[in-house]
Amino acid sequence: MPDRARRTRRWLTRTTLALAMSGCATMDDTTVELTIRPGSTFREAADSLHAHGVVRFPRLFGAYAARRGRDRSTRSGTYVIRRGASWEGILHALQTGEGIINRVTIPEGLPLWESLPMIAETLTLPLDSLEVAVRDPALLARLGVPKGTATVEGYLFPETYDFPSQVTARYVVEQMVARFEQRWDPAWEARLAELQMTRHQVVTLASIVEKEVRRGSERPTVSGVYHNRLRIKMALQADPTVQYAMKVRPGRVLYRHLTIDSPYNTYKYPGLPPGPIAAPGKASLEAALFPAKVPYRYFVAHPDGHHEFRTTYEEHLAAIQYVREVARQDSLARLDSLARADTLP
Repeated sequence: MPDRARRTRRWLTRTTLALAMSGCATMDDTTVELTIRPGSTFREAADSLHAHGVVRFPRLFGAYAARRGRDRSTRSGTYVIRRGASWEGILHALQTGEGIINRVTIPEGLPLWESLPMIAETLTLPLDSLEVAVRDPALLARLGVPKGTATVEGYLFPETYDFPSQVTARYVVEQMVARFEQRWDPAWEARLAELQMTRHQVVTLASIVEKEVRRGSERPTVSGVYHNRLRIKMALQADPTVQYAMKVRPGRVLYRHLTIDSPYNTYKYPGLPPGPIAAPGKASLEAALFPAKVPYRYFVAHPDGHHEFRTTYEEHLAAIQYVREVARQDSLARLDSLARADTLP
C-alpha cells in the first residue's frame, strides 16, 4: 500500500475514533423521531440520522461502525433518539432496537372486540393478556364504574399512542385509561350534577352518539334526541346498541334483530344500556354533556349518513318514506348513468 494511502487511512481511523469517543456526545437532550425502513442500508440509516441532526458526519459515522463490525445488523423501525447521543449509544440502539416505538391508533367508535386484536397485532402482545387487562378490578374501581361492569369498554381513549418495545398488556391498557382521565375535563363534573347523570352514563351515551353519526356537526342534535327520549322514558331505539349486542360491525339492523334478549338491546329495554358500546372521542363526550336544545324525538339516516330529524312519530314515518324515495331516485340515476356510459362509442 502506498505511504500516502496508508497515512490517509490511519488519519481517518484516528479521526473517526476521536469523533466517536469525544466530539459526538453532547448535552443536547432534545429527541427526534425517525424511521429506518426495512431493507435500508447502513448508509441510508446514517444519512437519515444526519438529516435529523443526530449525526454530524454520516460518512465518518459509517466508517466507525464498519471498523467495529456493527454496520450490518440495523433493526428497522421508528426510533426516538436523543440528538446528543454518542455514536456508541446510537449503534447500540440501532442493533438492539432500543428506542423503537410502536405506534397504534385507536379510531373513535371502536369497541373492545375490534380494538384489542388491533393492539395485539401492532404491539405483538398476546390477545388473551389484553383481555385480562381490560377486566382489571383495580382499573374498574379507579374509574368508578358501577358494580357488575366487566371491562373498561369506552375508557380506552381513541388516539394515537407510541409505546416502547416490549411493553406489557397491563401497561398498554393503563396508559389508554390514563389518557381518558387526562381528556376528561374536571369542569365537566359540575355538568354531570346539572344533568343528574354519572360519568359512566355520559360515556355510555357518548359512545352511542359516536356510533350513530357520520357527520360531526350532527353530534349535538343526535345527543339532544336521545336526551329527549331519556327524559320521557322512551326507549332509545339505537341501532348501534343492537349491533353491539350481536357483536357485528355496523350494518343494516333488521326487524328480527330487534328481539334479541340483551340489556344492550335499547329497542327492548328502555333507558341507557349497562355501559359504553365503543370508545367515544372528546367531541362525542361534549355532545353527550351539552346536547342541542331541540324538540326532536326521531331521526332517520340517509344512505350517505346524514339524518332527517322529526318531532312526532307521524312526521318520522313520512321522513322514512322520503329517505327511501331519495335513495330510490339516486339508485335509478346511477343505473341510468351506467347504462348511458355503456352505450357510448
